[in-house]
Amino acid sequence: MANTPQSKKRARQNERRYAVNKARRSRIRTFLRNVEEAIASGEQEAAIAALRAAQPELMRGVSKGILHKNTASRKMSRLSSRVKALSA
Repeated sequence: MANTPQSKKRARQNERRYAVNKARRSRIRTFLRNVEEAIASGEQEAAIAALRAAQPELMRGVSKGILHKNTASRKMSRLSSRVKALSA
């Protein structure tokens, strides 16, 4: 349990930061799920649009410290290759 004023403040800050990060992570997952659903439906135009919307969200997650840079790049690469395969 936090006893000193500094540790109490840090606990409050951690709670706020946790809530913000949780919301950001959830938002990123929603965008990724939209891409997955578009790929599953087989509609390439919808998948391309969903991927274009998801890319800035992933990069925003990197800049905010929620995702590692390579993780976001890997996710984008794998999704884009799956979207590209829809045309074949």
